[in-house]
Amino acid sequence: MCSIAKGTWVEVERVLPVASRARGVFPPPVRQAPQMERVAGFLLEAAELGQAACIRTVTGRVLTGRLRIQSPGYGASFVHSFGPAGSERQKLRRRQVS
Repeated sequence: MCSIAKGTWVEVERVLPVASRARGVFPPPVRQAPQMERVAGFLLEAAELGQAACIRTVTGRVLTGRLRIQSPGYGASFVHSFGPAGSERQKLRRRQVS
């Protein structure tokens, strides 16, 4: 596999901690299943798809998860999508985060 460069807009997937799950809202079988979160951000170090990666979100949070998608667009995790994120939009995001 090829490495994705540092600073690339990507999406990572991670398992939420047990403490953050709503205990009283869901029935026991649903509570026992791991809750997954997908978050987009800029890669802090070069990484490969499917491997652990660290990202910085637009709001400045630093998260670690499994690298899922390179250049995700709006709704990348769903069936409907407006297409991949444009490079001009990514440049604006970088200026806002810096």
